[in-house]
Amino acid sequence: MRTVIAEDSVLFREGLARLLQDAGHEIVAKVGSADALVDAVAKTRPDLAVVDIHMPPHRGGDGARAARSLRDDHPDLGIMLLSQHIETHATVDLISCGGFGYLLKDRVFDVDEFLESLRRVAAGGSALDPEVVTQLIGHRRKHDPLERLTAREREVLALMAEGRTNRGIAQRLVLTDRTVETHVTNIMIKLGLVDGVEGHRRVLAVITYLGSR
Repeated sequence: MRTVIAEDSVLFREGLARLLQDAGHEIVAKVGSADALVDAVAKTRPDLAVVDIHMPPHRGGDGARAARSLRDDHPDLGIMLLSQHIETHATVDLISCGGFGYLLKDRVFDVDEFLESLRRVAAGGSALDPEVVTQLIGHRRKHDPLERLTAREREVLALMAEGRTNRGIAQRLVLTDRTVETHVTNIMIKLGLVDGVEGHRRVLAVITYLGSR
């Protein structure tokens, strides 16, 4: 997998590059700023960009802003954002597109699972840290679309938003595949997501109500 790494911490950048190289990635560029990231993607046309949200020149979400620009110019590029803190306001529009992940650096506990998340994102799927999902779906409003969901459907929805398959959800919640399929169908119906591409509908199930936040 051809990968660009954008991270201003040299130690973290080099360590991540070594990890990915050992896992079979071809590191086509390593950069330390948002502007350099945009240039590197344009020149190398990678499969995946691993991007720190806070980078020069301003360190105020420049990585996320660069990611949005890259999504417009390179719609097939997989984008994995890494951050110390949750900043959903800068990333909501990216989540609904597929080929996107958002993980918290301090909560990456399993290397194999992290590498699998990168593969999933590069293939057009999604990978969201559970804390990010909680931030997205945890704000109750007067007309919260999630009010129609049962507690179990909320659990399933959170795991869907992490990018897990029905089989992965079944294993996590100790349910049968058929039961999870039923929950997913009910979620789609209750959120009004009965049409469209299945992969995008799974992510849009989390994002549908965010426009009225």
